[in-house]
Amino acid sequence: MFHVGNARSLLLNWVVARQSGGTLVLRIEDTDAERSRPEWTEGIVRAMAWLGVGPEEYEGPLFQSSYAAEHAKAAQQLFDTGKAYYCDCTRDGVRARSGSQYAGYDGFCSDRSLDAAEGRALRFRTPDVGVTVVKDLVRGEPTFENRLIEDFVIARGDGSPVFLLANVVDDIAMGITHVIRAEEHLPNAPKQQLLWQALGHQPPTWAHTPILVNEKRQKLSKRRDKVALEMYRDEGFLASAMRNYLMLLGWAPSGDREIVPWSVIEDEFRLGQVNSAPAFFDLKKLTAFNGEYIRALSIEEFIAACAPWLTGPFVTAAEKAEAGFGVSVPPWQPDAYDPAMFARLAPLAQTRISLLSEIVPNVDFLFLDTVAMDEASWAKASKDARVLPDVIAAFEALPTWEAEPLKEALLAVGEAHGLKLGKAQAPVRVAVTGRSVGLPLFESLEVLGRERTLARLRAAAARAAV
Repeated sequence: MFHVGNARSLLLNWVVARQSGGTLVLRIEDTDAERSRPEWTEGIVRAMAWLGVGPEEYEGPLFQSSYAAEHAKAAQQLFDTGKAYYCDCTRDGVRARSGSQYAGYDGFCSDRSLDAAEGRALRFRTPDVGVTVVKDLVRGEPTFENRLIEDFVIARGDGSPVFLLANVVDDIAMGITHVIRAEEHLPNAPKQQLLWQALGHQPPTWAHTPILVNEKRQKLSKRRDKVALEMYRDEGFLASAMRNYLMLLGWAPSGDREIVPWSVIEDEFRLGQVNSAPAFFDLKKLTAFNGEYIRALSIEEFIAACAPWLTGPFVTAAEKAEAGFGVSVPPWQPDAYDPAMFARLAPLAQTRISLLSEIVPNVDFLFLDTVAMDEASWAKASKDARVLPDVIAAFEALPTWEAEPLKEALLAVGEAHGLKLGKAQAPVRVAVTGRSVGLPLFESLEVLGRERTLARLRAAAARAAV
């Protein structure tokens, strides 16, 4: 799963790299075997490619495990220079000395001169006085009192590096100049900055962007919110709309506008202009954005964009339940899909949908032998179903099967029954499409054809007569 927050961080890093002539680096932190699998890396690469960040746009993927020798060398360097020491304290021991279960590490082993041994962690010796100032392009200059930063672990008892050390060493080895990441990592910044300096290097430029929150102003959580980028892709959000929207979370282009091409974002975006307040991930606004992007497509682009929901690739319900992602198989048989029929209605559908996945319920009546009638819609429309026999007769008498004559015929039947067009067409729409709402009715009947339309109207008339 690729979190929308990760997608936002990716885009921020990408645009800054492109603006500065730098290189975006994709690093896979795979030192924890239980949390790193090849298919997960493949998923990240696919998600990036969908957003428009293809392999030509970045270096990598580079794997943290490939830098194990550098991690060990850095840990040894810190120990040899007295900037780190070995510690055999247990959590229970720390609690027992302090008398509190919430106590932090008390520096007990800082002067014991322990050597490396199995089960002994390596701790960084933080300064006892002064402050560490993190110069941050988004947050200014957050200041941290060194005395409040405990001597933190940089290598576990088995010698493996922890996140703080490994990231710093990787950044140094890879020549990283800018670290742009979510606000939740800000507490790590003073520790990592101390490590950069202890290893003899100038810290990078920091930028900690605001967290994304839901409508209740809670941090987005995969346990509570829809956060997987793949889910949005499979619902039919366009990558261009998603890119545009994510970049507006905490930043805005010039003028009274929000929907802008990526070229404008590349020209105008500045990290220093990003608001530090939490950014509301507004699904309704994102959906509205997407609708605007859909309507801006050429008809050829729209037809091509709809293809995954009409012709595949699909996943079965079982496969989707297992993976959590994928486009569901539509309700019609594969050989029933007619691209020419879809192309005739595509311009009408394009103006009415906000998600590409909505194309299926809008056109399924074209490709199904019989439609599954929505019972609530039929219950309401059947009150005026008395018009159906006369509608059938009027339609049968038409010399040509086109939208305008169909409309005129139904209008005349409705007037004869004392019904306005809206009332008269309700039972016809439900009979033909199975729903009370959808694409313009008469254009839909024209594309569906005389024979299939009349057959569905006769079936509905018989049902109403029972």
